[in-house]
Order: sequence, then C-alpha cells, then structure tokens
Amino acid sequence: MKIITQSVTLNEIKTMAVATFGNLVKAVVDVDREIIAVDAELHSDLEALLLENGSKQKSLWGINFYPEMLGDDFVEFDSMINMRPSQGNRSCGVENEGMRKKIIQITEKRIRR
Repeated sequence: MKIITQSVTLNEIKTMAVATFGNLVKAVVDVDREIIAVDAELHSDLEALLLENGSKQKSLWGINFYPEMLGDDFVEFDSMINMRPSQGNRSCGVENEGMRKKIIQITEKRIRR
C-alpha cells in the first residue's frame, strides 16, 4: 500500500495492476488533502491507512483505476466504502457530480500520463 502525496507515473499504476488484479488498481482519494492511497486488495485497507495518517472519513472516496483504459474509463467510481446515507450517498458509486469532478482533478494531478 502506498499514499501518493506527490505524483506517480501511469507506468507505476500499470505495474501495480499487473501485480494484483491484472487490469485494475484499487484506490481511495482524500478529497480534502488531495492525496490518494493505492495498491491493496480492499478499499477498506486503503481507507484505514489514510485514517491512520490523519484523513477524515467524510473526505474519503473509493475508486478503481483501469490503467489500460483511456478517458472517462480510466476511473471507476465503485466501492463499498462510498455507501454513506448520512452524506447523501446511497450507493457504491459517487453520486455527487461535483465530487466526481474533484476526484478526477486530484487523479489528474497525482498520476502523470
């Protein structure tokens, strides 16, 4: 598991994918601190890592990277940690369009393609 505080290359993400699921890398984004935890079998492990390192639960969103995909298909908004009725998110996706855009911006900042 790794917390990306600066940036990584797309090739690094591809290497992580091959070592775990083959075609995807699980990630959790802290939208307030603009950092991303990557490279674990479960989103909940990445969530715990970020919480241990000062993140707040309400700021964490689970996604998947598909490094071989282009455009909108690179990021998938799907994780059990996203189910938060108290924050108005009642599915595994990220229902708020503004939040999805913010996650994409952070992803573009942290992953050099």
